[in-house]
Amino acid sequence: MARYKIVLPLLFSFFGCNSATETSQATSVNATTKTDSTVQAPVATTDTVKALAGEVPFAGKQVPILCYHQIRDWRATDSKSAQVYIVPVAAFKDQIKTLHDSGYHTILPDQLVEYLQHGKPLPSKPIMLTFDDATESQITAALPELDKAGYKAVFFIMTVVLGRPTYMTKDQVKQLAAKGHVVGCHTWDHHMTTKYKEEDWKIQVEKPKALLETITGMPVKYFAYPFGLWNKNAVAHIKQHNFTASFQLAAKLDADDPLQTIRRIIPAGQWSTARLMTAINRDF
Repeated sequence: MARYKIVLPLLFSFFGCNSATETSQATSVNATTKTDSTVQAPVATTDTVKALAGEVPFAGKQVPILCYHQIRDWRATDSKSAQVYIVPVAAFKDQIKTLHDSGYHTILPDQLVEYLQHGKPLPSKPIMLTFDDATESQITAALPELDKAGYKAVFFIMTVVLGRPTYMTKDQVKQLAAKGHVVGCHTWDHHMTTKYKEEDWKIQVEKPKALLETITGMPVKYFAYPFGLWNKNAVAHIKQHNFTASFQLAAKLDADDPLQTIRRIIPAGQWSTARLMTAINRDF
């Protein structure tokens, strides 16, 4: 357990998915929107896996999935790279209002899985909103805007931070689930799944999943990879822990388990609403 204590100060410094070791991920999401923001969503057929993996053309409807982190105004101490993960409050308000006024309907993971596996219809102009890391600003700044729009979202919770300053409390997580939002697992303290040893799966996934189920009184069926990073071993373990689907960021989907490597895009904090809408309309 001692080795986890060394990393925690860095965790709070980089607030989750913003990591100096993952600069290429952030740059890729920010600079090459078309390549990295596409989330394939075909009806399950013989060619579904090939289509998901980009091996054959896909002509069906695609579902944009947005990944937010902090919703707050920038501080003088925020670096340019940090600002990618911090969406100013006014910008977030404008994004949600524009999505709502443009006729977008939020969907939740159960709906997406039913669509992918069985071709169940989705609402017109579907979109999924996800929030990583359990920052308090998601409650204080983002949630009121979701409520105004009648939107539901997915909150991927990193359990080590619960109750700490600037992060959610257990009661807030419980209330999110009670209001119809989905609570998912984002590990204990945001270590990369690609570096786990066998005992790490209990610390980072099994126990946090069980804790979240205790808090919400509901099954936790969905997982988000820290830093968006995964490998075959991680996918195998995630399936063993009975997650229906898992979400990454910009890497290619796994041809064998596309539901365990669903892709998302980060609306960079520097983006205007017009740029976000252009990316959604062009790429999805």
